[in-house]
Amino acid sequence: MARKWWTLIVVCVATFMLLLDVTIVNVALPSIQRSLHSSFADLQWVVDAYSLTLAAFLLTAGGVSDILGRRRVFGIGLVVFTIASALCGLAGSAVVLNFSRGLQGIGAAMMFATSLALIAQEFSGRDRGTAFGIWGAATGAAIAIGPLIGGLFTDAFGWQSIFFLNVPIGIAALTATLTKLVNVRPPGERRIDWGGLVTFSAALFMLVFALVRGNDTGWGSTQIVSLLAGSVVLLVVFYFIERTIEHPMFDLSLFNKPTFTGASIVAFTLSASMFAMFLYLTLYIQGILNFSPLQAGLRFLPQTLVMFAVAPIAGKLSARLPVRALMGFGLVLVGGGLLLMHGLDAGSTWTALLPGFIISGVGIGMINPPLASTAVGVVEPQHSGMAGGINTTFRQVGIATGVAALGAVFQHAVQSKVVAMLAGTTAAGHSNVFATAVYSGAGHRAAMAAPAPVRPLLDHVARVSFTSALNEILLIGVSIALIGAVLGFVLIRTRDFVVAPGAEAAVEAPVAA
Repeated sequence: MARKWWTLIVVCVATFMLLLDVTIVNVALPSIQRSLHSSFADLQWVVDAYSLTLAAFLLTAGGVSDILGRRRVFGIGLVVFTIASALCGLAGSAVVLNFSRGLQGIGAAMMFATSLALIAQEFSGRDRGTAFGIWGAATGAAIAIGPLIGGLFTDAFGWQSIFFLNVPIGIAALTATLTKLVNVRPPGERRIDWGGLVTFSAALFMLVFALVRGNDTGWGSTQIVSLLAGSVVLLVVFYFIERTIEHPMFDLSLFNKPTFTGASIVAFTLSASMFAMFLYLTLYIQGILNFSPLQAGLRFLPQTLVMFAVAPIAGKLSARLPVRALMGFGLVLVGGGLLLMHGLDAGSTWTALLPGFIISGVGIGMINPPLASTAVGVVEPQHSGMAGGINTTFRQVGIATGVAALGAVFQHAVQSKVVAMLAGTTAAGHSNVFATAVYSGAGHRAAMAAPAPVRPLLDHVARVSFTSALNEILLIGVSIALIGAVLGFVLIRTRDFVVAPGAEAAVEAPVAA
């Protein structure tokens, strides 16, 4: 089999694995809590530690790969991720598990940041469109079916199995990486931009941390305000460092190209609208409709299947049609899908979401392949690692921002509705506690644990308040997607794309099998 197809297979497997760990852990949290006797804050860190380090190190990993070589950084990421996954499965305390999750995120950042550049160095023409289409399907499927796989393995083998699953896959992918892939790097010597690395990673870490924790700690609290202010200060320092050094890891001139800016906006708005919404849709299906983790994962399959079907087609079309049309119309479909999900009420079933799942699945499938090719297609080949890192950083920051912003609206809406509906009843004194259970996805269980006379009332309140709040954030998601569609269509231009020179990079031969 040709080297380029080995590259695509390895990159898709690794990307699927690292993105799967964004969502797969959610359905295992109750089992982890019982096993490790964890607090609620500990459980939040199981999720946050991974997403924070993944977002914070993406750009750094992309920039370093342009210095050390893409295969080398990708392989190191595989080693770190595989070892960290084993440590997660062996963890006997919440502290060890959360530390290991953070280490997983660092390894994932190294793989994710180099994935687009590895594909771009091997494929050209129509084959490149097909390759990015397959990669796009893998990324979308990993996000969508994480709860399904997590529920299946947790129910059958225990929560540790969701981490141990990565170990044999990681070893196989590393073997293929060392024997089948080549290491491409620009000619000449470059130094690592330590100033940019430290200031950008720290600034992004502080920003994402504040966004994720702001709802619980309070947006006006000293901690959150200090984190946001510190992030701004460090970003300013980072800006001046990148403007003055000879070889910056973040070439600010990239944003002089409207297409690069447009692709970054599309990546951010797709994540902040649709991918951020998965959390609340999962809570609705499990916490309100009372499906098991496995049953909930199955409900997302229609969207997954549509993404799989559309992504390769969109990849081929991206070589023939303007990419701004594919991405702009794709975001319109994402917004339309979210709008179709709107209108839920206390009596709705999961099938009310089905039309929206299908339409949004088409939109995501249309966006991912051209978005991937655009991110690396408007820069010189020696900067493709950096460009890929920036694009994937915007994706992760979009998820974090979307979850935080939607969460603030969602929690306030649920709290207000629950308090209003329980006013004057015997349960009024417990309305705040019950509201917390509702927006955490445990409304049905909390209602069933209450005294028998008030169970029907509380279950009705949970359904009404949750669906009302979900309808509000669905409309916000629609707005975000449509804004991204307009900006993407206006900013992305065909003339900004770079034709890769034939002999621009030095190539190292793969290790002999």
